[in-house]
Amino acid sequence: MPQTFLVFDFGTNEEAAQQARHRLEAWKQALHLGDRLKFKFERQAPEPPAEPPAEAEAEPAKGKGKSKSKKKEAESAAAAEPAGDRLRVLVRLEFSDHEKLSYQRWVDRIPAEAPFPSAEKQVVHRGQEGFEKTATLFDELP
Repeated sequence: MPQTFLVFDFGTNEEAAQQARHRLEAWKQALHLGDRLKFKFERQAPEPPAEPPAEAEAEPAKGKGKSKSKKKEAESAAAAEPAGDRLRVLVRLEFSDHEKLSYQRWVDRIPAEAPFPSAEKQVVHRGQEGFEKTATLFDELP
């Protein structure tokens, strides 16, 4: 059975990833694709900085009230910054052998439709290097 994974890396563009999700759900429902089209999201948190900010280390402890308020201000400023999670959408196409034409049309169509052209894409067919790794990742995602 032909099986292919399409991996789209949207970077930190949450809006484009959500548009992609809506587009895939609409196709799946409207065209009765069922298990032929499955998709999952992978969200990778950015790596934390290796060193704590220099301000927190250089801050002398003059009084309890002042140091606590400065510490709370630094924490709230860090929380206000966008997380910057890296978003990837993994799409699995799985058609039976007699649906080769439909399968090929979807492999060609999905990357061409908006919002997918804005993302970095990778197409992994069965038998190619990295297929097993991608299949394992897809199965492990919720």
